[in-house]
Amino acid sequence: MTREFGGWVLGLGVLAVMSAAGAWAEDLPIRKAGLWEIKLAHTGSPLPSLTMQHCTDETVDREMNNMVSPMAKQICSRQDTQKTATGYVSDSLCSVAGISVSSHSEISGDFNSAYTVTTTSHSDLGSKGTPHDAVTTIEAKWLGACKPDQKPGDIVMPGGGFKLNVRDAEKLKNLLPGAK
Repeated sequence: MTREFGGWVLGLGVLAVMSAAGAWAEDLPIRKAGLWEIKLAHTGSPLPSLTMQHCTDETVDREMNNMVSPMAKQICSRQDTQKTATGYVSDSLCSVAGISVSSHSEISGDFNSAYTVTTTSHSDLGSKGTPHDAVTTIEAKWLGACKPDQKPGDIVMPGGGFKLNVRDAEKLKNLLPGAK
């Protein structure tokens, strides 16, 4: 795997973890501290599926929510999360660089041993292309305590070759697709 491709995949993984955190912002429970395996799968998208590990604790989960929430408030005209009989439902309407994205997420699980987030999204690309529909599924399960060489916030990508802490925001910006 090339460094550029690996960085792109890591950036994608970080976005997935942060998107999951943003989906529940203040309304959902904080995850149990420890090591979580997060499987990310896409339908209707060229993005690759991947599995990563995320070492977290209550402080990191709250920081991720606080990091994502202000950004979402700036780009989203609608963001509603409601408790249901089986978990939570979140609906949003956001716009970035002339692209409008509406999404509907169904969130279930106990946040102590496992949870699932299924998001159906519709992107209206305006003059940049045809509309696009996609489904993203995040399946997370708690594996136990973080490994001795990990600290809360660490994300480890497949193969263990790339590790980054979500608290390193400046490094994250350089790994995101399209960053210079």
